[in-house]
Amino acid sequence: MTDPDPALPRSGAIVYGPDMSADALLSDFAHTLAAHGVRVGGVVQRNTRVEAGCAARMELEDVATGRVILISQSLGAGSAACRLDPQGLAEAAMVLRRAVDDRVDLLVVNKFSGQEAAGGGLADEMLLALAEGVPLLTAVATRHLDRWQTFTGGCADLLAPDPAALRNWWAGLSSPARTVP
Repeated sequence: MTDPDPALPRSGAIVYGPDMSADALLSDFAHTLAAHGVRVGGVVQRNTRVEAGCAARMELEDVATGRVILISQSLGAGSAACRLDPQGLAEAAMVLRRAVDDRVDLLVVNKFSGQEAAGGGLADEMLLALAEGVPLLTAVATRHLDRWQTFTGGCADLLAPDPAALRNWWAGLSSPARTVP
């Protein structure tokens, strides 16, 4: 990618492959920045196994408050229906909107996935952050990378799933006075 126009809002995406997850990396980075005084808002995801034969329980953590939002429905073993909970997703959207209204230093969104690629999920909140000039960091699976590039107009920084890549990206966004943990 060429040097971005400084007038454009900055976004970064951790690009990860099919047998990977960026959840822990994004969560650790967000919490590290927050511990160093950076005003981080948004949500990070964690999945918890509940019972044999059932899909993992999906939760989002509000980075600013620690509040947990359940975003999956328990549909039972063998269910093939979409288990994303619309009520949980709406709660997560409100967390993101509040963070943008509060002009956080960085907005983290757990991922740009199938819902967002289709224009749903948390896509509107991501676009709101960009429109308001709030730096955005998310994760994108390689299978959704083309849609992410279209979504951001190709103006996002693509980041390796590596803590050093995130620190370097953040250092490029931060003021010289801000230290990079």
